[in-house]
Amino acid sequence: MGKVILVTGASSGIGLACANALQAKGHTVYGSSRDISRLKSVSFKPIQLDVTDDASVKAAVDQIIKAEGKIDVLVNNAGNGVTGPAYAMPVESAKQQFEVNFFGVIRVSSAVLPKMIEAKNGLVINISSLAGLFGLPYQALYSASKYAIEGYSQSLRMELRNTGVKVTLINPGDFKSDFTQNRAKVAFPIKNEQLEKEYNTAVASMEKDESVGANPDVIGKKLCEIVEKSSPAHRYLVGAFGQTIAVTLKRVLPGGIFEKLMNDHYGIK
Repeated sequence: MGKVILVTGASSGIGLACANALQAKGHTVYGSSRDISRLKSVSFKPIQLDVTDDASVKAAVDQIIKAEGKIDVLVNNAGNGVTGPAYAMPVESAKQQFEVNFFGVIRVSSAVLPKMIEAKNGLVINISSLAGLFGLPYQALYSASKYAIEGYSQSLRMELRNTGVKVTLINPGDFKSDFTQNRAKVAFPIKNEQLEKEYNTAVASMEKDESVGANPDVIGKKLCEIVEKSSPAHRYLVGAFGQTIAVTLKRVLPGGIFEKLMNDHYGIK
C-alpha cells in the first residue's frame, strides 16, 4: 500500500532522485522547494516550502494533511554547504548554514511529528552526511551542522521509542549534483600564503570528488528500501567504499593518524 511522503529540497540532486524513486514505487509523494517554479514537469506533487520559514512550513504541512489526512514518511533532505576556514569564519555564515541544514530539520519535523505520534505510526528519515561522522578541512560549518543532525536524530529516536514513530539516518558520501556549484565560499580572510594555498587545494579536491561521484539515483533506491522496512536500521551509509570506510578507520585508528589521512586526501601535507 502506498504511503504519503514529504521530501524537502526536491528540486534537484538527492532530493529530486528520492522523490522520483518513491513516486515510481507507487507512493503519494510531495516534493518541496522554496521556489516552486523549480518543480516544473515533475512526476510527484510539487509544494512550496521554505525550511527557514515557520509560516511556510506550517502552510505546506497543513496543505498535505488536508489533502491526504496524514504524512506517513518525512524525508528531511533540504540542505546547502558553506566552505571556508574554521579559524576565521564569520558567525553570520555559520548562522546561515545552520538555518537550513539543522534548524530546517527541526522546523519541518516539529510540524509533522505531532500527527505521526497521534497516529502511532510514521517514519522520519534525516539525510545527514559522512561529514556528520567525521570533520572535513574547510567544511567545518557543514560538518558541524550534520553532526548536530546526528545528535538530534538519536535523541528523537529515544524519545519516540514507544510511539510507533521510527527515526533513521542516511549518511551519503559524494554524489553528482548541483550542490557543488551552489556551495557558498567564504573569501580567504587573512594574509597567510601557506594556509591560503591549502584552502584552495582542499576546495579543489572536494569539488573533484563531487564531480566524479555516483548518480543520486543510488540514494533514491536505498530510500525506497528503507521506507518498506518495518524496523529500519538507525543508520545507512551510502557511497563509494573508499569514502564509507573512513567511518571504520576513524573508529579504529589513533586520532592523529586518521586526521593525517584525511588531510593527505585533501592535499594538506
